[in-house]
Parts: sequence; structure tokens; C-alpha cells
Amino acid sequence: GPAPLEGPPRKRPPPGDAPPRSAASKGSSLGGAGPASGPPPAVGGAAPPPGGGGGAPPPKKKKKLADKILPPRVRDLVPESQAYMDLLAFERKLDFTIMRKRLDIQEALKRPMKQKRKLRIFISNTFYPGKMCGGGDGVDGVGVDGVAAEGTVPSWELRVEGRLLEEQPKGESARGAKRKFSSFFKSLVIELDKELYGPDNHLVEWHRTPTTTETDGFQVKRPGDKNVRCTILLLLDYQPLQFKLDPRLARLLGIHTQTRPVIIAALWQYVKTHRLQDNHEREHINCDKYLEQIFQCQRMKFAEIPQRLHQLLHPPDPIVINHVISVEGPDTKKTACYDIDVEVDDPLKAQMNSFILSTANQQEIQALDNKIHETVETINQLKTNREFFLSFAKDPQQFISKWLVSQMRDLKTMTDVVGSPEEERRADFYYQRWAQEAVCRYFYGKVQQRRAELEQALGIRNA
Repeated sequence: GPAPLEGPPRKRPPPGDAPPRSAASKGSSLGGAGPASGPPPAVGGAAPPPGGGGGAPPPKKKKKLADKILPPRVRDLVPESQAYMDLLAFERKLDFTIMRKRLDIQEALKRPMKQKRKLRIFISNTFYPGKMCGGGDGVDGVGVDGVAAEGTVPSWELRVEGRLLEEQPKGESARGAKRKFSSFFKSLVIELDKELYGPDNHLVEWHRTPTTTETDGFQVKRPGDKNVRCTILLLLDYQPLQFKLDPRLARLLGIHTQTRPVIIAALWQYVKTHRLQDNHEREHINCDKYLEQIFQCQRMKFAEIPQRLHQLLHPPDPIVINHVISVEGPDTKKTACYDIDVEVDDPLKAQMNSFILSTANQQEIQALDNKIHETVETINQLKTNREFFLSFAKDPQQFISKWLVSQMRDLKTMTDVVGSPEEERRADFYYQRWAQEAVCRYFYGKVQQRRAELEQALGIRNA
């Protein structure tokens, strides 16, 4: 048998089989891969495998900002493309500004956005003189809900209503939803003269519950023909919750009623202004004589302030209105007006919410982005085609040689026939001892192949 070969092992075809041909020997023509069929993806790159159709479509590549950028070579060839690059830079600045503004709005929406408005309260009372007619239902026909019987007993009706004073253009106000009067209050108590209506019938109360239906006003009807002194207590529904400060702390901070975060911030401002923070242990506060009287300690941690404030915060005071229900005089209906300060949601909050949640233009922007990416991909492909044909026109012989070498390298990669390209490109590689024997074996295999083909042809003819 033949002696073992020296040098790197080579893939040898079995006897009778034709060895795989290189790209250079694959035919006299370029096999449809030449300029007539379009350029390859890149000279020297691996060609796509044949028959790539069928099967599941490849997943879509995520598009990046870099995919929109034109190569410098294109910008040199087409100077007008600089205008596109300027627009791309401006788009990046615009996107950054919008994103930063969105984040600012999101942070602003986390904080309560309120504005002061005037709520005008109308307290009116109407007197219904009694009528002398027989067979009436009497006092029993008069109810608290304001429905009086057709009868003989004089009575009065008290109404408590209100509305926000207009401080903005009518068109802007009309677009917003009108807020009901009861939505401003947590509770309402009307205290009538106990001497006239007794201890069991002198209070009319309304308290907010989770199932409360908002209303534009309250009314109370009672029998009577005398002036009645009444006290109306209105407790505002603060959102977020507010507290009344202890008188000493209120004088120190200059705050009467506020939310807990505002109170803590004001106290911290007082500490910084008077330099009460400990120089060595920064988490401690050294109380001055006023804080010591209020908190009953000489030194405390800043983290303890919320807990110590708890006993110094009280429910806010109700709004007290003293009113006289008058049944005298020529006018049967009398009205008094009172203005109070209330906090309402800032109208900008709704606009900011709609801006954050708006997706009206997202689909259009996405479609334009996809179109830009496709256009840039087409430009890059055309640039590759141009470079391909320019190289061919400049030096056809050298171009074809390099192209064939590239195709041969790609074919070896596809058919797993790989060797040592760096050694194979040198002439000394083919002067080694094993090269002569490899050539003999190659020609021997070719002769055996041709002999098999001739015998098969002769056998067919003899048959």
C-alpha cells in the first residue's frame, strides 16, 4: 500500500467520484453570478446559500439610529445629501427635547397641581305664609326634604348653593366639566335655634360617603313664622389632606393649615435658616428655644420629625357662617352671598395628561421612519452596485481574478473544504514531497472515473 502522506491532511474523494470543482473550474462562464445578474453582496464575503427560499421568514432586524446615517462616500458623491444629515441632527435634538419634557411633565404630575379659586356661596331663604283653609294636613304635612303639604301652616325654606367665580374666558371655561357644589365639601351641618325646634330637630347634617351623589345645593324646609338664627358649618374636602397646626408651631412657621409635605418642608427651611443642623452628626437637629418648647426635647433626628409632628397636627377648622332666616319684610325671598377660597385642579393637568397619553402621531411617525430606513438601505445597495461596476470598468482582468478567488473561497466555506489559505497562496507549498503523490492519486482517480463511465456506456450498447 502507499506510504502515509506528509503534510496537512487533505480531503480525498473516494475512487470513482469526481472531486468537488473550484469556482474557477466550475464552467467556462461565470454561472449567472456576473454583472449580467447583478453584483455579489461584497467581494470576498460569503455568498448566500442557494435555495434560500421557503421556511419561516427571518425575524425583523431592530432598526437603529445609525441605520439612518448616510455613508461618507454617498455624501461626497451627492453634496445635497448634507441637508438630510442636518435634518437628522435636528430630529435628534427635537426627540431629546420632547423626551426631557415628557419626563418633566411626569414628575410634575406626581405632585398635586392646584390653583386658588373663589367659591361664592348663596344662602337664600323663602317664606311661605300660611293659608286659612279647612281640612288641611297640618304640620305633619311638612317634611325635611322640602316638600310641603297644601295646607294652612306658614313655613320657610333655606337653600345653600354656590358656584365658582369665572376667572377665565368663557370658551375655555365651557370646555371644562362644571363641578358640583357638594364636591367641595366633606360635610355640611346646619344648626337651627334649639329653643324653637327642640333638641331633636334642630340639626340637619350631610356627610360625604363613598357612594355620595354630588348635588348643586342643599335645602331645608321647616314650619314657622318667626326669624330663626342658624349656624352653617362647612368642612372643605381637601385633596390632598390638610391639617391645622398647633398654634405655637403655626406662629413659628407662619402656616395655619397645610398639607403634611409642605409643613415638613417649611420646618426644614426653618432649620436651615437658623443653622440648627448638627455639624458633626448631620442627621440630628439641635432645637432652639422655640422648637424645644414645641417638641419638648433639646435634640432630635430629622427622621423623627414626622412622628413628632403627628400630635401637633389637628383636623382643619370648618367654615362657620351665621345666618338669620328672616320671615319679615315685603320680600318673601332673601339672599346672602359669601366668598371663600377653595383649591381646584389646575386646568393644565388635564392637558399634560393628554400630552403624555397621546399616541395620535405615533403610527405616522413610525411609518415615516420605516420609509427612511428603506430609502437608506436602497441607497447603500446602489452604492455597492456602483462600486462593483466601477471596479470592473477600471481593471476588468484584475477584477475578475479577485472575484474568482473570492468565489472559490466562498465555495470552500460552503462545502466544508477548507485548508490553510495563508500556506496555499505560496508556491513553496506545492513543492513538498506529498504534492507529487497527491497529483498521482488525483489523476488515478480521474482515470478510474473515466474508465467506469466508458464501461457503463459499452455495457449499455452491448445490451
